[in-house]
Amino acid sequence: MHRYRSHTCAALRKDDVGETVRLSGWAHRIRDHGGLLFIDLRDHYGLTQIVVDPDSPAFKVAETVRGEWVIRVDGEVKARSAETVNGKLATGEIEVFAREIEILSAASELPLPVFGEPDYPEDVRLRYRFLDLRRETLHRNIMRRTEIITAMRRRMGEAGFTEFQTPILTASSPEGARDFLVPSRLHQGKFYALPQAPQQYKQLIMMSGFDRYFQIAPCFRDEDPRADRFYGEFYQLDVEMSFVTQEDVFQTMEPVIRGIFEEFADGKPVSQTFRRIPYADSIRTYGSDKPDLRNPIEMQAVTEHFAGSGFKVFANMIAADPKVEVWAIPAKTGGSRAFCDRMNSWAQGEGQPGLGYIFWRDENGALSGAGPLAKNIGEERTEAIRTQLGLEAGDACFFVAGRPEKFYPFAGLARTRVGEDLNLVDRDRYELAWIIDFPFYEWHEEEKKIDFAHNPFSMPQGGIEALTNEEPLSIKAFQYDIVCNGFEIASGGIRNQLPDTMVKAFEIAGYTRADVEERFGGLYRAFHYGAPPHGGMAAGVDRIVMLLCGAKNLREIAMFPMNQQAFDLLMGAPNEASTAQLRDLGIRVAPTPKG
Repeated sequence: MHRYRSHTCAALRKDDVGETVRLSGWAHRIRDHGGLLFIDLRDHYGLTQIVVDPDSPAFKVAETVRGEWVIRVDGEVKARSAETVNGKLATGEIEVFAREIEILSAASELPLPVFGEPDYPEDVRLRYRFLDLRRETLHRNIMRRTEIITAMRRRMGEAGFTEFQTPILTASSPEGARDFLVPSRLHQGKFYALPQAPQQYKQLIMMSGFDRYFQIAPCFRDEDPRADRFYGEFYQLDVEMSFVTQEDVFQTMEPVIRGIFEEFADGKPVSQTFRRIPYADSIRTYGSDKPDLRNPIEMQAVTEHFAGSGFKVFANMIAADPKVEVWAIPAKTGGSRAFCDRMNSWAQGEGQPGLGYIFWRDENGALSGAGPLAKNIGEERTEAIRTQLGLEAGDACFFVAGRPEKFYPFAGLARTRVGEDLNLVDRDRYELAWIIDFPFYEWHEEEKKIDFAHNPFSMPQGGIEALTNEEPLSIKAFQYDIVCNGFEIASGGIRNQLPDTMVKAFEIAGYTRADVEERFGGLYRAFHYGAPPHGGMAAGVDRIVMLLCGAKNLREIAMFPMNQQAFDLLMGAPNEASTAQLRDLGIRVAPTPKG
C-alpha cells in the first residue's frame, strides 16, 4: 500500500464497503459522541468521515488530534445506516472505521477558522492566506478559476488561435497607467518596464506573419487597488488577428466569451446576442460606458420640459448655457415620498446639493404629480414628462441638470442606486454587450491638452483624412469593449498599421515624429515593411472569474493577492533593498521629504 494513501478523501463509495484503505488529509472537524470519535478528514478532493471507537487501537492517538492536524488513517470502509447517510457529501454513504492513525503534522492554535467559514478580518486572512485557501468557498473559487482558464485555452484553440508568450522585461509604453520600472544592473541608470499589456508585441507578431495569436498574459500596472482591480498585476486573455475588420473580431470572439459564460454560469441565462451600444448612447442612456443591462432603467433628456418653467434652478441654468441639459431617471414602483427623500439624502451624501424628483399617485381615479418640482413646473409639464417616460401611478422620476460631460457619472450612480433599492435588477443572469465607437481623443484638463482617450494604437475612424480635417475631439476610434453586469470585461480595437497615420495621431496628442521613433521604434519600423490590417482585444481573466464565481471582490478568486494598501502581508512585500543590492544597481534611495 502507498505510504500515505490508497484513495483520496472524495473517492470512496458504497462499492468499496469491506475494503481496507489508507487516507491522508487534514482533520477538518472532530466530534465526540459519547466516547465514539468522528473525524471529518479533508484533502484537496473532498471529505470522508472517519469513525474511531474506544476499542480501536487508534483511539488513544485519535483523542490527541486537533483541528487541521495532518494525519494518516488506515481502516475499513463500512456502509452508513440509512438514517445517517449524508446526501450532500460525495462520500456520504460510507464511513471509514479507523484501525491505525499516524500524526504526520500537528498544528498550532489557528489564527482563523477553516471549518464553517465565518467572516474574518481581511488582514488576518491575507497574512495566513495558506489557511484561508483551505476554506471551502475560496478553494472552490481557485479551482473554478483554473477550469475557466483551461476552457479559454480550449476554445481559442478550437477557433484557430495559437498561444505565444511575449517578454516580461520590456520598454515603457503609454497604456494609460503608471509603469513598474525594473532597474538594469548591466546598464546602470537605465530601466526596463513590466508590460502593462503585450500590446506592441502582439501587433509585432502580426507583422511577423503569424495570423491568430492569443495568450493568457500577465500584465502589470501601478494603479491604486479597488474591489474590481488588483494592485500591480492581473491576467488577461490577449488576442490579435490579421486581415480582419471590427465585425470579424466580433463574430470570432463573441462565441468564445458567450461559451465561457454558458459553461460556468450554473444554468443562469447568458445573452445569446451581444447588443452593440455606441459609447455616446451608453453615456446618455445609462450614465456609464460599462452599464449593468440587468437594470431596466433608461435615462432620457427632458430639457424642453424645464426650459422657461417655474422651476427656476433648472430654467436659469438652461437659459444661461445652451449646453446644459436635464436628464430624467425613471423609477418604476418608487412613487413614495419616503423613497424619494431617501434618494435625495443619498445624493447629498455623494456631494450633490440634492436630487429633484416627481412622483405620481392616483387621486380618485386621476393621475397627479407630487413633490416640489411638480408644483413648480405645473400640471401640463408634469404630465408631459410622465407621458414621455411611460410612468404610472406609484412611479417616480429623478432629475439631474448641467453639462452632461460633468454630471453623467453621478446620473449613472443614481440610476444604479434606484435600480438596486427598488429591486429592479435581475441578478440571476449575465447580460453582455459591446460598447463601440469610443472617442479617439479626450481633453486632459490638468495638462490643458488633447490626449488619447484609450488605446493610442487604435485606428481612427476615417483614417488620416479624419486626423487631418476633423476636429480631434469629434473623431471616433475603431475601439470597443465588452461589458457584463456593470463591469468592463474586455477591451480592444482595430489597429493603426500605417506609419504616417500613426505619426499624425501621436502629433495631435503632443508627440513628435522623433518621440514616436524613439518610444515605439520597433512597431514604427515594422509598419514600413508590409503591415497587415489587424485587430484584437483583451479580456480580463480575473473579472470574468469573479463574475462566474459570484464573488464581490477580486481577492476572493486569486491565490495570493495584496491588500487594499498594496501590501503582500504573507510575504512582507514591498520591503527595503539591501545596500549591496542597491550598489549593484547603481541606485541610492533619496529620503522622503518631511511635511
